[in-house]
Amino acid sequence: MFKKILIANRGEIALRIIRACKELGIATVAVYSEADENSLHVRFADEVVKIGPGPSNESYLNIPRIISAAEVTNADAIHPGYGFLAENAQFAEICESCNIKFIGPSSEMIANMGDKAFAKGKMKKAGVPTIPGSEGLLKDIDIAEKTAEKIGYPVILKATAGGGGRGMRIVRQKSELERAFVTASNEAGAAFGNAGLYMEKFFENPRHIEVQIIGDQYGTVAALGERECSIQRKHQKLIEESPSPAVDEKLRKKLQDAAVRGAESVNYESAGTVEFLLDEDGKFYFMEMNTRIQVEHPVTEMVLGMDLLKRQIMLAAGEKIENVIKEFKLRGHAIECRINAEDPDKDFRPSPGTITSFHIPGGPGVRVDTHAYAQYVIPPYYDSLIAKVITSGKDRAEAIGRMKRALDEFIIEGISTTIPFHKKVLQNEYFLKGDFDTKFIETHFLTNDKK
Repeated sequence: MFKKILIANRGEIALRIIRACKELGIATVAVYSEADENSLHVRFADEVVKIGPGPSNESYLNIPRIISAAEVTNADAIHPGYGFLAENAQFAEICESCNIKFIGPSSEMIANMGDKAFAKGKMKKAGVPTIPGSEGLLKDIDIAEKTAEKIGYPVILKATAGGGGRGMRIVRQKSELERAFVTASNEAGAAFGNAGLYMEKFFENPRHIEVQIIGDQYGTVAALGERECSIQRKHQKLIEESPSPAVDEKLRKKLQDAAVRGAESVNYESAGTVEFLLDEDGKFYFMEMNTRIQVEHPVTEMVLGMDLLKRQIMLAAGEKIENVIKEFKLRGHAIECRINAEDPDKDFRPSPGTITSFHIPGGPGVRVDTHAYAQYVIPPYYDSLIAKVITSGKDRAEAIGRMKRALDEFIIEGISTTIPFHKKVLQNEYFLKGDFDTKFIETHFLTNDKK
């Protein structure tokens, strides 16, 4: 087992990793920027190292400073959390060259799965259903036009190195294609340093389902159920739940078998997710693989009664999966609401500032993962996530009821948050029936707001 782990992250996930390490008897090192001097992950780590000013590129994305911090403190492993350097193949490779264990897959795996076109090809070879589209990258507009004619409009252009909706364009007819191709390519080049695009058939009303996987260093992968991630805005998830209201036992087995087959075909190691589109006919298609722990991992933890972070660390230390993942069974239902420091009434504009009052909810089946507290100053440099509220119950109705109660109890003053918006979603009749897709927010809320 590791003796000391450096956490190359901040906020609630840094705190979450510190807690997992403490339970495993592992010492922790927190790195922090000048903007995070009063953050809780700095307070609760065993050692701390300041790595630079507030802006991410001078601190949490500064690879030399993070590696130096690990070497100075004699950390034998680095946990990247999610975001920042979590899916940066160069960072993982530098860790490997410095004999520091990167808690995640290999640098080669991160690079391969980060190349969406390459990943799709690998999954196709493994017999995982993939969305009809281009064979690899689109070299020019002529190939794009021929591909679109072959698979039929509407189509979607995607950045091969991308995520979060950047470098992505929906094209409904031929006359729109050339402009969309140029715009998406330029956007991808600016955002990711890679202008490569690939094309897929665009599904109008899909659901976004992801399967949690975890693999050891010996080629064995386990699937730990699915999460429903269709409630999203601008490709950013807002609410997640497990199990999905759209997935029965038969479909769950197919999804999990496909995820394991795909992951084992590339010898996947560590925690990760295989993401699928589920169409209106119940057919599913591989979308992408995320080579990191997910923001929404607590949803799976709640229905399994399992600490995924601890198991991820144990597998990274060389444990075999059969010793880490015993028999498990999905029990009940869990839902997560991401509480962001944003103003829903002003197009979700970020709301940094000082939290003047902060009271978290409690009671049966309620969990809150947060790094915030009263008088905490939210820096303007980072993601706006300040808390995750997760509730569980014997069924979906009880989990939703507990979430409603938890959001009513959650007091955050001094800034704007997305709590009022989440309350509206939880009152929506289609959400309550489980009848929704990835256009749910756009259809039921944003359209109404514009009116």
